[in-house]
Amino acid sequence: MFISTKGRYAVRLMLDLAMNGKRDNVKIKEVSKRQDISVKYLEQIISTLNKAGYVKSERGPQGGYRLARPPGEYTAGMIIRLMEGSTAPVSCLQADVNECKRAEQCISLILWKRLNEAVDEVLDGTTLADMVAWAPKPIVIETPMPEYCI
Repeated sequence: MFISTKGRYAVRLMLDLAMNGKRDNVKIKEVSKRQDISVKYLEQIISTLNKAGYVKSERGPQGGYRLARPPGEYTAGMIIRLMEGSTAPVSCLQADVNECKRAEQCISLILWKRLNEAVDEVLDGTTLADMVAWAPKPIVIETPMPEYCI
């Protein structure tokens, strides 16, 4: 399995919307600056996400994009599969039915199935909400209040 730039950028775009689109719509130009991805490339990706119903778009001065559902309802697997198709590590596992004529006696197929299951477990077990929680928290230095303020 190889995740292309398109798949990686789609995850970054959705994560950016999850983190910055809580109150207001997010403009693609803003995402482009934060993520260092060209506007043109982001427009291609957002088009696919929009058609799939993953994001909502709004026109006008307050327009932009936002997630169509809460971040906890999107898994990395959903996003990657939308952009890439199958996440299978070998071609014989890409279809629902393995039509390889050697499948019955292919010992290495066990390895590829285990690898595929492990990848799917990570991708499908990780939501945008999980990734938002991984973001570094800003350091807040609290100054102790003087005793007379208590």
